[in-house]
Amino acid sequence: MYNNGVGSWLERRRPKSGAKTALIAGERSITYAELAERTRRLAHALRRRGVAPGDRVAYLGDNDPAFVETLFACGLLGALFVPLNTRLAAPELQFQLDDAGVRILVSAERLEALAGSAAGGTGVQRRLVVGEGPESDDDGRGASAAQAGSAVEPYEEALRAAATEPIDETVTLEDGAMILYTSGTTGRPKGALLTHGNIIWNCYNVLVDTDLASTDIALMISPLFHVASLDMGLLPILLKGGTAVLEQKFEPGRALELIERHRVTTLNGVPTTFQMLAEHPSWAATDLSSLRRLTCGGSAIPASVLAAYEERGIGFSNNYGMTEAAPGVTTLPIERSREKVGSAGLPHFFTDLRVVDPIGEVLAPGEVGEIQISGPNVIKQYWNRSDAVRDSYADGVWFRSGDMGYRDDEGFLYLSDRLKDMIISGGENIYPAEVEAVIVELPQVASVAVIGVPDEKWGEVPRAVLTLREGMELSEDDVRTHLDGRLARYKIPKSVVFVEEMPRTASGKIRKAELRKQCAH
Repeated sequence: MYNNGVGSWLERRRPKSGAKTALIAGERSITYAELAERTRRLAHALRRRGVAPGDRVAYLGDNDPAFVETLFACGLLGALFVPLNTRLAAPELQFQLDDAGVRILVSAERLEALAGSAAGGTGVQRRLVVGEGPESDDDGRGASAAQAGSAVEPYEEALRAAATEPIDETVTLEDGAMILYTSGTTGRPKGALLTHGNIIWNCYNVLVDTDLASTDIALMISPLFHVASLDMGLLPILLKGGTAVLEQKFEPGRALELIERHRVTTLNGVPTTFQMLAEHPSWAATDLSSLRRLTCGGSAIPASVLAAYEERGIGFSNNYGMTEAAPGVTTLPIERSREKVGSAGLPHFFTDLRVVDPIGEVLAPGEVGEIQISGPNVIKQYWNRSDAVRDSYADGVWFRSGDMGYRDDEGFLYLSDRLKDMIISGGENIYPAEVEAVIVELPQVASVAVIGVPDEKWGEVPRAVLTLREGMELSEDDVRTHLDGRLARYKIPKSVVFVEEMPRTASGKIRKAELRKQCAH
């Protein structure tokens, strides 16, 4: 094949595993052969509607086979796939559609109003709706697009009318595959341009470091528009020829039922995900014997959650990564998760990292500095943002993560905090993650975030924001007493605020920028 990119995977997998189940979505099962044919049809449909190599096609919807088909159809054509966050508002989506220069938008029927609003005023020429959809408004050639802004038609209708002949565009590892927009906690989000090589090397890292097998069954409970769910979960399992169970919305009771029903072997999530599973009433009665690997990202697994799974004979692999690394940077081997509790692990097999001081000198073990990353999985550019590229790399090679951490004498990485989240109080550096790790040990605490608030004397001081477990009580004095003697006094929060719910990203991370707006006064 001339196509050496991600888009060729289903064509290469088809003769090897055609009859095997690739995807399960609700009561629907799709074999590799069926998925390959539907992807071919979609690629032909997109090409007929004007999509050429280098063009951008976006997807707005839940975890659905159409997401997977759109991704691989783009890869067949040499087009770029742009997954969109379903939790964003129309103006936020509109910016991304416009910034990426999206030509066609595929969207779920339930999000049709949002998709229509977001596409207005952008270069989107056509929208394909997954579901019952609207009546087709023209012959599929885009004749009415100029009149209606963007023509709309049913996704399935477009597939039924499409050809099924093989497509083999020339696609190299250096060609762009996806544009994934960063969370944009400050200013406009940036589009990380992931090449086919970035994604493939990341998958190689997963296969080498996690012993993924073709017999594995992965339950996808995190949104696929999030890079960790997509590139650490779905794509490696399909590359290996395993099965992915697509779940549109995370609900702990249903997730437990699906694990038992489908004999799920691997599951990716964040600490909150695994905590909610362990606290669900069905936890004790659910057969979890099929699970052999849990992968956690976002932050370190609290010891209490780790213990709950160890009691069931299930181990954790803690991961650290970011969109710009496609996204894997480090992984903690399951067999060392207890010994190295709190660690993000060792660099992935084909990835390197270093911890440096402000002038770029590599620091000794135990010394906190900025984490910098290099490897074939790390992006070389942002979409339309040459300024961001200049600011993001040291020596033109090392990606500046903006995360602070240190390595122990065996090379295991420990995260301290985001550089921008570090609190400087009276000249002392305070890393919120260090304080949060001690507070979350309190059994009453469901989640915690430590932020800096202005202080006339010290410049800024730490404030802890907590949510409590249902039916439990805790006072500010209780928190401070717990911390007294365990942390330096300047690190102990000067105030504690209790909230009903934390603002979070789609992947479950706490939005500290938003939290500061809510709780810093």
